[in-house]
Amino acid sequence: MPQPDDLFPEPPLSVEVPAGLTQPRLWVRRLKIWAEPGGEVIRDIELRPGLNIIWSPDGGDDPVGSQAGIGHGSGKTLLCRLLRYCLGETRFADEVQRDAISTAFLNGVVGAEVMLDGICWAVARPLGVNRKHFAIEGGDLDTVASMEGTASGIEPLLDAIENNILGNQTAQLARLPSGQKAWPVALAWASRDQECRFNNVLEWRSPSSESDAPQPASGEAKGPRLLALRAFVNAITEDEQAARSREQQTASELENSKRQKSFLEWDQQRRIERLIRDLGLDGESLPEMPLLIDSLKSVAEERLAAAAKLPAGDKGELAAARRDLQNASTQLRELELKLERLNAQKPVEEKLLAQINSALPGLSAAAQTAATPVCPICEVPIDKVLADGCKLSHKLHDEAECRARWEAQRREASDQQAKIDGLRSEIEASKPQIAIAQQARQQAEDRVRRLEQAADARNSTWRSATRYVDDVQRSADLVDELEKAKVGISALDGDLQRAREQLRGFEGKQAKAIHAISEKFSAIIRLLLGEEAKGTVRLTGKGIDLTVDVGGDRRTAAIQSLKVLAFDLACLCLSIEGRTRIPAFFIHDSPREADLGQTIYERYFQILLDIEERLAGAVFQYVITTTTKPPVSLNQLPWRREVLRGEPGDQRLLRRNL
Repeated sequence: MPQPDDLFPEPPLSVEVPAGLTQPRLWVRRLKIWAEPGGEVIRDIELRPGLNIIWSPDGGDDPVGSQAGIGHGSGKTLLCRLLRYCLGETRFADEVQRDAISTAFLNGVVGAEVMLDGICWAVARPLGVNRKHFAIEGGDLDTVASMEGTASGIEPLLDAIENNILGNQTAQLARLPSGQKAWPVALAWASRDQECRFNNVLEWRSPSSESDAPQPASGEAKGPRLLALRAFVNAITEDEQAARSREQQTASELENSKRQKSFLEWDQQRRIERLIRDLGLDGESLPEMPLLIDSLKSVAEERLAAAAKLPAGDKGELAAARRDLQNASTQLRELELKLERLNAQKPVEEKLLAQINSALPGLSAAAQTAATPVCPICEVPIDKVLADGCKLSHKLHDEAECRARWEAQRREASDQQAKIDGLRSEIEASKPQIAIAQQARQQAEDRVRRLEQAADARNSTWRSATRYVDDVQRSADLVDELEKAKVGISALDGDLQRAREQLRGFEGKQAKAIHAISEKFSAIIRLLLGEEAKGTVRLTGKGIDLTVDVGGDRRTAAIQSLKVLAFDLACLCLSIEGRTRIPAFFIHDSPREADLGQTIYERYFQILLDIEERLAGAVFQYVITTTTKPPVSLNQLPWRREVLRGEPGDQRLLRRNL
């Protein structure tokens, strides 16, 4: 009896090329590297529509190199990064490699001829320092790479790709931040980091590559990346996005309402327990809520009535006591300030006395000299009579004046000493006055404290009683608020269920887009693993689920990598057909490193060749780097575009060791 699969056989891989499409809408025609603008050309690699192979032979596979040569370290990944750089990515290598390259090529430039809807864009970007970025529509690459003056930046090319191919709606459908373009995110998918090892369909950028790709192309969260991918493959609509926004908003409101309800319950429980404890009702037989509120209210009102009967105290006496305390404090402070002033003045006056006393010996000597003059010219003592007739000097000391100055200085010293003695007496007299003032202030403080404690006892009882009444009223209000919260939560829960049901309906509507991917994915899996194999692509709540059935579900590491490659190839076919929002353009860096078998690897190349020669023509661009020897039929022009070697240095991409 025929099996279901025999009645409905899986369709073979096919690609329907839109009428009038004769070349890829986006492809790179040339990649060129200069040591400096207008200087030595390091590399000039011509690419083509269709399959482009960059081969780095390993060991015995190299037909002309050393048998001990290595395929790694030749610059394959750097070539992919430079292509990405010329298509708008921020960086072309990690920091260590960027520093090494900029040191070797201080004024180095990388350029590309990017074909966009048949128009050549000349792109030139710096590899070193102090260089400008250019993206010129219709420009000549060699001319643009040597341009001076105001740089255009890379943005004109990004804007053209965004507007002409992806469309402004794509960023909105992917829910990208305002102002962010969708192309940098799509480029991350179309040119996965080798470091991601083709492990997961939603892993595009690795932190170790330091690509600085924008969210959601990078980062741990895969949900936003899934949303972007769905936007790229037309598996989401504006209506679904609006419904998803409503679902998320409703879910957020429901969560907030639940948190608010939990808080209200906690607040009510806290107040009830405190009332029972403070009102002394522990151990009493109390009714359940809401009758408990009435019991607590009755006891609280009794406490308030009892507090109202307590004596209020003499407010005038307390006010007088506080004035007495203020006066005592003021008097004490004045005495303390006076003592501080005296203590500060005393050393100043003592210093002045020392200065006065230091002048007395000189004045005394001057008076004695005046009594027995000495000639100021020859310094020979002469008596007064001879001095009167001295022809050498007419300047004589005035004995009376000198003695008067000395006496005045002695009086000033005596007065200063008296002043200091007065200060000392005032200081000593202030100490017992301060002690008495301190005692008076302490007595005033004690009186105020006693009166305040008496008043506080009554006030505390009153405040406690009023708080009991307020807590009972708040607890009663919380009963109503909790009931409203429960009603609101029930309504929001219903809204959320309806929103999710609507989203499930949208998922069904988008099944056509996912089915188209799944159909081509399954056809590619059969070409790779045999006619008995089957592949399926499903959109789930957690992401995109890729399954491969070959006598059972296969989930090995190699099959996982194969799933990712087959998924990308299926989307490439759909892009050729114009059924996605992204160009038919992919760069795969060393997928064989992901543990694909040689047979499967060769079949993969054959599928790409079939798409180019039999199914679609050269209306796409697929760049693949490999250390594994390509199939013999493809290891030549026009498919093999460049051979790079890990050694010697002049065979590497930049023709030197860094």
